[in-house]
Amino acid sequence: MATMKALVFQELENADSLEWIDFERPQAGLGEVVVRVKASALNHRDVWILQGLYAGIKVPIILGSDGSGIVEEVGSGISEDWIGEEVIINPALDWGIDPRAQQSAFRILGLPDHGTQAEYVKVPAVNLVKKPAYLSFEEAAAIPLGGLTGYRALFSQGGLKAGETVLLTGIGGGVAALMFKMARAAGANVLVTSGGDAKIEKAIAAGAMGGANYRQEGWAKTIKKAAGKEGISLIVDSAGGEGFLDLPGIVNPGGRIVFFGATAGNPSGIDLRRIFWKQITIQGTTMGTPRDFADMVRLFETHRIQPIIDGPFPMSDHRTAYQRMIDGKQFGKIVLTI
Repeated sequence: MATMKALVFQELENADSLEWIDFERPQAGLGEVVVRVKASALNHRDVWILQGLYAGIKVPIILGSDGSGIVEEVGSGISEDWIGEEVIINPALDWGIDPRAQQSAFRILGLPDHGTQAEYVKVPAVNLVKKPAYLSFEEAAAIPLGGLTGYRALFSQGGLKAGETVLLTGIGGGVAALMFKMARAAGANVLVTSGGDAKIEKAIAAGAMGGANYRQEGWAKTIKKAAGKEGISLIVDSAGGEGFLDLPGIVNPGGRIVFFGATAGNPSGIDLRRIFWKQITIQGTTMGTPRDFADMVRLFETHRIQPIIDGPFPMSDHRTAYQRMIDGKQFGKIVLTI
């Protein structure tokens, strides 16, 4: 049995059981390839799995949804021309044929399928996109899950256009950091919120037109003032919670609110009258279609967008990287390298 090194989660709700150990190396089957991983990136999903806060956890499991690398092996039905190609992996498996929503077989790489925090990963060949040459492997690994989620939220679901103003909540997170880059590249104006002033200052230095600390009283008024007379056409939120209640009051009449998370819980007491009177669209979203992924990578390549990297950290120092995400200290995507 051929083996490899992998970061394996071995015991439920025991984060210390996540270890860099020998594990069975995958083999490519029908329609599949094996990629030699050069870099992987962390998502909150990985932390939630370690903490037992995710559905359908099984062990042992190799975590990691984001990855970039070099194709080393192809299965039957796949052209050998892929061998040696530098690629980005689309972590959205088996989306289905309806672009409006994923099918029942949809899943995300890294659970239940073994993920990218390993020397090798097996994926369907249809989930490969050639890595833009200007990106390093570390930068490419920072894009997939967050870039796909953010692209669909901004453009496919949010309909963001050049000249509009978008508010991105929680700018320190990896998805928000990628959305910031994409929105700016598309010619939109960007406002941000964060629970830390330093992250707001970084965003403004990078081109945001303003921001507000959501921990401070009156933050919504601060954001509306920063938006100016044109106001806010789109809000993208990933936290939910009581802060979501302020969003209908901030967005323009006829505006859109798109959200893809509820880490702060479900809001209570939402003002339905304000929503229907202002004719606001509230749209849920998650991950994205293969077309969304290809269009997202094309946007990055066209505008030579450089994702913001936190790290990188060697895979052997995974505990530092994971703790940094748990503590919320990152700005951008935390990347692990092999």
